[in-house]
Formats: sequence, structure tokens, C-alpha cells
Amino acid sequence: MLAALGTVVVTSLSGVMAPGPMFTMTLAKSLKSPWAGVQVSLGHAVIEVPLILLIYFGVAQFFKNNIVQLVLSVLGGGMIVWMGVSLFRARRELARKGKDTTYGAFMAGILMSGLNPFFLVWWVTVGSLLLMSFLDAVGGWGGLPLFIIVHWLCDLVWLSLVSFTVYRTHSFWGERVQEWVFIVLSLALLYFGGQFIVKGIISYVQVGG
Repeated sequence: MLAALGTVVVTSLSGVMAPGPMFTMTLAKSLKSPWAGVQVSLGHAVIEVPLILLIYFGVAQFFKNNIVQLVLSVLGGGMIVWMGVSLFRARRELARKGKDTTYGAFMAGILMSGLNPFFLVWWVTVGSLLLMSFLDAVGGWGGLPLFIIVHWLCDLVWLSLVSFTVYRTHSFWGERVQEWVFIVLSLALLYFGGQFIVKGIISYVQVGG
């Protein structure tokens, strides 16, 4: 069982620590609050926990449909691009006036999870295998709550560490540096959103629609 838990922890951390839209938004929100990581991880759980339950009860096949993946890629990627543009436009007010975007860290966690098509694909492929392997190791469905808690704690610990570190040090950066941070983060969102759209279309074309 310890080996199975270790596999869940390592795999979960490798996912949450990888650069992506959720990590990018955590950095942006951390400039305003040390609790951004906690709020983002809670928002993330709003999407992730029901998804894990759906996968457990056999709905994973729906997300493997080519058309579904194309729609998720285009719509999700488009929304992330829009959020990147909004962050770029608001960069001066965010850096100089201490204002925040219209959506908070909790909502950012929901949006960056629900709009990320590769997050969904990861769960119906790698995540589903990880889940089933863990349940086999611990003796069945009784291990499902433990799996969810351990996986979410990995998200919570890492994102909280990031947000506390960024918040405690950002006052030394100066307004100009903070503005450039927002520029870089907005460009990162544009990149991720554009990447989701392009990869989704290419994947759809390659399988012949």
C-alpha cells in the first residue's frame, strides 16, 4: 500500500509542478494574496473530484471521443487566450494600483482546470490507470476517498508553497518588475491557449475527423 501511495504522490506532483495554465494563474494571483495557492487548489478540486468520480464510474470513454476533444480544445483554449489578453491589458493596474482581476483565485482554479483539455485527457489516460492501479493495490473502491485526498493534498501543498513564497518576496521586486511579471504570465496563457487549440485541431485532423 505504501508503494501505491508513493506512486500516487510522485505522479500527482509531477503533474501539478509542470508549467501550465493553473500554475501560471497561481503565480499571478500570488502577487495579491499568500492564500492564492489554497484558493486555486480548492477551485481545482471543484472540477477534479467530480471528474475522478465520473472516471471511476465509467464515463471516461465520452472524453475520448474525437469531436468532444476538438470542442474542448478550441473552446477551452480560446477562453484561456482571452484570459491572457485580459491579464495583459490589466497589467499596469495590477502592478501599480494593487487591484486584482475580476475573477478571484478560487474561480481561476475552476477555470484553469475546466478549460484545460489536456487536463481532461490526462485523467482519462494516465489518471485513470493510476486510479485503477491504486484501487487494485488497496483492495477496491474503499480506497477511492484516500486516493482523492492524497492527490489533492499534493496540489494544495505545492501551490500553497508557491503562493506564500511569491507573496512574501514580491514587495522587493518593484512596480516595474511586477508589471513585467504580469506580461510574461499573460504571454504564457496566450501560449498555452494557442497550443491547446492547435494541438486539438491537429489531433482531430490526424485521426480523420
